[in-house]
Amino acid sequence: MADKTEKVAINRRKQTGGASMSQAIVTLKKGEGRSLKAGGPWIYDNEVESIMGDFQDGDIVIVHDFDGYPMGRGYINRKSKLMVRMMTRDKDTEIDEAFIRMRVKNAWEYRKQVIDTGSCRVIFGEADFLPGIVVDKFSDVLVVQSLALGIDRFKLLIIDTLKELMAQDGIRIRGVYERSDARVREQEGMERIKGFIGEPFDTKVEIVENEVHYMVDVKEGQKTGFFLDQKNNRKSIWKICPNAKVLDCFTHTGSFALNAGMAGAASVLGVDASELGVAQAEENARLNHLENRVRFQCADVFELLPELERQGETFDVVILDPPAFTKSRNSIKNAVKGYREINLRAMKLIRDGGYLATCSCSHFMDYELFTQTIGQAARNVHKRLRQVEFRTQAPDHPILWAADDSYYLKFYIFQVVDEK
Repeated sequence: MADKTEKVAINRRKQTGGASMSQAIVTLKKGEGRSLKAGGPWIYDNEVESIMGDFQDGDIVIVHDFDGYPMGRGYINRKSKLMVRMMTRDKDTEIDEAFIRMRVKNAWEYRKQVIDTGSCRVIFGEADFLPGIVVDKFSDVLVVQSLALGIDRFKLLIIDTLKELMAQDGIRIRGVYERSDARVREQEGMERIKGFIGEPFDTKVEIVENEVHYMVDVKEGQKTGFFLDQKNNRKSIWKICPNAKVLDCFTHTGSFALNAGMAGAASVLGVDASELGVAQAEENARLNHLENRVRFQCADVFELLPELERQGETFDVVILDPPAFTKSRNSIKNAVKGYREINLRAMKLIRDGGYLATCSCSHFMDYELFTQTIGQAARNVHKRLRQVEFRTQAPDHPILWAADDSYYLKFYIFQVVDEK
């Protein structure tokens, strides 16, 4: 990444008005826009028949069906395959400061109703009807990730509105950090940006989730610094962990392992291939005074699981929280092999009557395929699975029906029983 993406972003261009309202009209081809008409938020470049009127990329445009029927307004970017991202289905609604403030307020009010807001995702892009932007709250710090040109123009207004709303609830935000350093910005014709919005601050932030303390590095951590979507799933393993011997695979910074330790596990081994992740996990264990019962190892999970089997190791609980093995439809076959392999290996290590917590965070590995893959793994090793529960992401990552990308996390807990 170029050096300028690492610069402190204090003297940014003041974005008061957001995207310009244009009278340009985007007309769909006949027979196209099926996803949009079903409630989806996007119009792809190959669905567009014509664009009439003056506009600049990033502006708000009007969308018509092939026959002139108005379908709403969204912001346009001809450099992106997602040419238009819809902001409203009402053709007469003005996308102005009042509109953005309304959307942000609704997002914050929703979080206050459904989840502990100490640390949570405050804005989840399309699922909060603000396509292309994510804002996470870590204690008294906000982290923003803006991934599309049109919403980028509203970024400062969104942040200022959040700070005002939180101040009304007695929450003082001491700093904002931008993590718009994802490669997808380049596909939008935008620079990758990473830095402070406003005054600099210590980017290592202590948060508390499910009684567990973590140090979150919002500058160098993955994505925005911490995976908040598993909050309730981490809590769900507490009931199966007391006095258990636990193996946590792909532990990252130790979150599932530490929840197991806090729940009273006799011993926990967390494994990750990242030396940095393991170092952060060990720091978090010390922060919670769990270093005597929760330890971590830097290793490749695919290599370690068969080695543990050869050593005759068994566990009462095995947790699998792998990264997305597929980020496109083209690699689904290889992803299925990967998920089947780790689940198969994990089941071999679980004592009769023990538990498997397993998940997939890939949108393309859908519920049916993930479920089928776990079933295949169980049959291959002659294990019976008794489902304890199925869960998705925490409610601060809402699933918007018809916006398929908003549903991505699948999480199962099974009791694993030997065939007798």
